Amino acid sequence: MEGIGGLRHLFMTVFLHGFASFMVIPAITDIIMLALCPGRDECSLAIYLSGFQQAMIGLGTVVMTPLIGNLSDVYGRKSLLTIPMTLSIVPLAILAYSRKTSFFYAYYVLRTVTALVGEGSINCLTLAYVADNVSERERISAFGILAGFTSAAFVCGTLAARFLSTASTFQVAAFASMLSTIYMRIFLKESLPGDDSTLRQPILKGGVPEVVDEGDVYSPKTIQMRSIASKQVGPNDQGKAQGCISGISSFANIVSPLIFSPLTALFLSEEAPFYFPGFSILCIGLATIIAFVQSLMIRASPHKTSTNICVESP
Repeated sequence: MEGIGGLRHLFMTVFLHGFASFMVIPAITDIIMLALCPGRDECSLAIYLSGFQQAMIGLGTVVMTPLIGNLSDVYGRKSLLTIPMTLSIVPLAILAYSRKTSFFYAYYVLRTVTALVGEGSINCLTLAYVADNVSERERISAFGILAGFTSAAFVCGTLAARFLSTASTFQVAAFASMLSTIYMRIFLKESLPGDDSTLRQPILKGGVPEVVDEGDVYSPKTIQMRSIASKQVGPNDQGKAQGCISGISSFANIVSPLIFSPLTALFLSEEAPFYFPGFSILCIGLATIIAFVQSLMIRASPHKTSTNICVESP
C-alpha cells in the first residue's frame, strides 16, 4: 500500500471532475427556465422534469452502482472509472456548443442516460480506490481528504460560474471534464484488490469479523460516512461494499423527488393550503435532523484483536 501520499493523482482527478460538475449547477437553472418557461419566474414543468430526471437517475444507479463496483473488484478501479468519467463529458459538450431549446432536450436525455452509469459510480470507485491503497489505520483520514477535495471543487466551481458567462461556463466545464479523464488515464495507477485480506468475513454475515492484522489499531471515536462499511470487508470486496452504499443513496434519489417535487410545486402555486414557499425546504431540514439523530445510534466497529494466541503446552 502506498499510503495517503500515493493518492495525489486520485485527489486531482476528483477535484477536476468535481469542478466541472459543480460549476454548471448555478447556470443550468437559467438554461431550464429559458428552454421550458421563457419569460416566467416560476415553472412547475421545470420542477417536475427535474424531479423525474432525478428519480430516473436514482433508479438506474440503484442497479448500476453495485454492478460497477462488483466489476471493479475484478477488472480494476481505473478501468471502470474511465466509463462514467468519459460519459459525463457528452452532456456538457452539448450545452457548450449551444443552449437552444433543441440542444437542451438533447442534453436532458443524454444527461439522464449517462448519469444512470456515472452519478454514483465515480464516488463509489474513488472510495474503493482509496480503500485499496491505504491501510486501515489511515483510511478515515484518506476518506476525509477525498471529501475535502470534493468540497474544494464545489467552492471553486461555484465561484468560477459567477465570473463566467453561461456559454463560457459550459465550455470550461466540458474542458475540465475532458482534462480530468485524460489526467486520470495518464497518471493514475491501476488498482486491483490485493490478496492480503485483513478481513475474511462477508459484509452481510453476522458476528464479529475475523481480523488477522494486529498493526492497524484504531479508535471507535474516529469511525465514519463509508469507513465503517469499508472496515467490514476485505480488499476483494471494497467495490461491492461501496457500490451497495451508493445504491442505497441512489434509492433515496428515487423517493425524494416523488415526495418533494409535488410538495415544492404545490407551495409555489396559488393553490397552497397556506403561504409558506419554503415549506419543502423545511421538510428537507427536518429529514436531515432525523438522519443526524439516526447516525448517533450507529455502533462503532469492534476493536481489532490479535490472532496470535499463545497456547501452553500440556
